[in-house]
Amino acid sequence: MKRFIGFVRKEFYHIYRDKRSLFILFGMPIAQILLFGFAITNEINKVEIAIMDHAKDATTIEIINKMASSKYFSINRYLDAESEVEGVFKEGKIKAVIVFEKDFGEKRVKNGQSTLQLIADATDPNTANSITNYIQSIVQQYNQSINIHQVGGPQVMTQTHMAFNPEIKSVFMFVPGVMTIILMLVSAMMTSISIAKEKELGTMEILLVSPLKPFQVILGKVVPYILLSIINAIVIVLLSIFIFKMSVQGSLILLGAESVLFILTSLSLGILISTITETQQTAMMISLMGLMLPVILLSGFIFPIASMPLPLQVISNIIPAKWFIIIIKGIMLKGVGIAFIWKETLILIGMTLFFIGISTYKYKIRLE
Repeated sequence: MKRFIGFVRKEFYHIYRDKRSLFILFGMPIAQILLFGFAITNEINKVEIAIMDHAKDATTIEIINKMASSKYFSINRYLDAESEVEGVFKEGKIKAVIVFEKDFGEKRVKNGQSTLQLIADATDPNTANSITNYIQSIVQQYNQSINIHQVGGPQVMTQTHMAFNPEIKSVFMFVPGVMTIILMLVSAMMTSISIAKEKELGTMEILLVSPLKPFQVILGKVVPYILLSIINAIVIVLLSIFIFKMSVQGSLILLGAESVLFILTSLSLGILISTITETQQTAMMISLMGLMLPVILLSGFIFPIASMPLPLQVISNIIPAKWFIIIIKGIMLKGVGIAFIWKETLILIGMTLFFIGISTYKYKIRLE
């Protein structure tokens, strides 16, 4: 028995001394429960909306104040004309526009009802549905508050319009997200594993001291994945057009150029992973845990980033997939040009240069 207890004690010491085992045992469960607990929510929180008030009377001001004082909405700006609606949606921040018709309060009293038009950005159908439900709930509460002492009193009605996706097809949300995941995983994971395999077998140093220059060796490793990822992107776009009837509203050339940029970002991230790993198993684990979960949970693919706690919103900014999903949704669903997505494009370019710079520095140290 003493031998067995001594053996178990030795195993505890081994685990205690192995920092990676401790991280897997205690760090991963804590990180995952926090991520899943806070990130997986379809509730909305301080979603930015715009107001177009043609009436500007006491009734509209009271309804606007109710929305502004709720924890669900933040009024970003006031619009003057319908022609501004498409532009604010294309900018990406505004998720809904509330339009009050002319003589809104007067019509409610004289005609017994007035109509509030709600235009939601349905490129993300789940968020659009949540926004419309919350706004309708606030309007319903307002109707109840003004009709406490009478039955069948004047009502405020809501008329909903889903911009860019009037049928609220969920495929409009999944195609950009799935395309992002596939490009990220094929490019980053396969590159990191491929280079880690050479290091694990001890053939990477042989390649690096061959007549080929180091950058030619690395370039030779990643070029096949660039071509395969481009083919993947083309196939996904063709399937979305011909199978799911999801037409591309913007420029196909711009979509192709942005896809190539994201592939390069993912490849450079894969190279960076390969510089800090020695085995395929480690590279696979980092790629899966470090890329798959953040891409699904924190990129805005399924769950709205604006509803997450501030620390997760900050972390989401360092995930390349977040910016590519904004770009691809803008081009495919809203038909935007580079004027609306230049900031996201520059962020991806900056990330690519950063990953390549760090990778080059680490390979240089390795060679020396």
